[in-house]
Amino acid sequence: MRTFAQKAIDFHQHLQLTLPDENIEVLNPFKQPEVMLLVSHFFEKYFNDQNQRTFLFGINPGRFGAGITGISFTDPLNLQNKCGIANNFVKKQELSSQFIYLIIDAWGGTEAFFAKFFLSAISPLGFTKNGKNLNYYDEKPLQKSLESFIEKTIHEQIEMGANRKCALCIGGGKNFQFFDQLNNSLKLFDQIIPLDHPRFVMQYRRKAIDQYVKKYLDALKYCESLGDK
Repeated sequence: MRTFAQKAIDFHQHLQLTLPDENIEVLNPFKQPEVMLLVSHFFEKYFNDQNQRTFLFGINPGRFGAGITGISFTDPLNLQNKCGIANNFVKKQELSSQFIYLIIDAWGGTEAFFAKFFLSAISPLGFTKNGKNLNYYDEKPLQKSLESFIEKTIHEQIEMGANRKCALCIGGGKNFQFFDQLNNSLKLFDQIIPLDHPRFVMQYRRKAIDQYVKKYLDALKYCESLGDK
């Protein structure tokens, strides 16, 4: 049987997407050989087993985090300092990555976290328009054109080894609304727990950051406990 790592590497290597709107650019770092080398190193380091994991789904990669590194919620700085994977990218911090790695540290570090959890996104490829990040739900025509791509890629990721009793949705507003409707239709997971998005926490609730870290940890523990049953 193939390992989680082998399935994940294969999945990312074959991600392709063409959009009808020429004004929207697809962020696909996996086309770059140097990114795939880093992604492969990451998965081989932390996912070289056949274990099941609880999935956390963000919105879609941004141009300063996963849009560069190819690894969800992991900017170049955290990829090097926290994951121990050296890279030549500009070491610019990304807010969401900062928060997620607070969670990872609180769980016990990268090895303990990635042994139990997998970070992903509703759309595994990101988008920009006029040089700015664009969420898949920001424009209805974009969201509509992505529906089959999102359904296909979520199914493919589940096959890597997902805990289907529980998933976490990073982004409790439009991201959760879309994911919840999709889940009701496709019966992907028994339940989905929404969490406030890291960017919201870091920009508007930084004084209460410890409370949000606890919320994340409680949700992680709950989902993991269901996967063990």
